[in-house]
Amino acid sequence: MLNILAQEAASATEAGEFLEGLKAIGAGLGYGLAAIGPGIGIGTVVGNAISSMARQPESAGMVRTTMFLGIAFTEALALIGFVVFILLLP
Repeated sequence: MLNILAQEAASATEAGEFLEGLKAIGAGLGYGLAAIGPGIGIGTVVGNAISSMARQPESAGMVRTTMFLGIAFTEALALIGFVVFILLLP
């Protein structure tokens, strides 16, 4: 696979365009991989919060507040990943 890419880069009339395309593909793949962790984290936070509210309904308010804080912090990781890979494009 890498051999084919190297041949394409060597035979391309404008290697700069080819490299820009590879950068865009790499940034897209990087952000996709960076979004996996926060997705799993948000699922874990919400799942545990629902389980805890089902066991002790009287503490639902406190658990809900803590859940939203956990979601916000976990979502911040996804936004940081998005910004980092967008900055890699130019």
